[in-house]
Amino acid sequence: MNYSIIGSGKVGTALARQFARNGIPVGVANTRDPITLSALVSELGDTVIAQTIDQALTADVVILAIPFNAHRDIGRKLAYWNGKIVIDAMNTYGVPPEELGDQLSSDIVARSFVGANVVKTFNQLPAALLAKDPAQDAGRRVMFVWSRDSEAASTVTELVGQLGFAPISLGGTAETGKLLGLGGPLILQNIIKHQ
Repeated sequence: MNYSIIGSGKVGTALARQFARNGIPVGVANTRDPITLSALVSELGDTVIAQTIDQALTADVVILAIPFNAHRDIGRKLAYWNGKIVIDAMNTYGVPPEELGDQLSSDIVARSFVGANVVKTFNQLPAALLAKDPAQDAGRRVMFVWSRDSEAASTVTELVGQLGFAPISLGGTAETGKLLGLGGPLILQNIIKHQ
């Protein structure tokens, strides 16, 4: 399984730090030239690789750490996503509520990534906290995982655990998916799970 992060802002950089901390190779891309990522790559070491967007799209698991409205442009880059896992690490800050209606943001994302299995995670913590070691107070920070596809959710739950978080799968119903939407009760909650 190989991984890429699209987005090198606060969330994308925080996730790159988690991959580097755990020695898991990951590509990082942004809409600018990969040379703009050289300082980050130099800081984090050889498991983090600067890529173009097109290179990042070849990964088995593509993490979207971009502003919500930018997801459509990325989705259009492939006509069919052929079963890839797309992790929606985005929040809908600044998106008018009427644009979402009663829909889950991840369901809107899924429409732009035809043939992909979309999983929602990594959007619950502020970026500064997401970047820190998940170990805290003799426990681990909880990271919730939601998807309508149970196999994709299982794969991502395993990745979340490898990155040092305590993963908790929320299942695949719309009701549980709403827990991770902007304003949902699990957003911005630093929950620690003790073994």
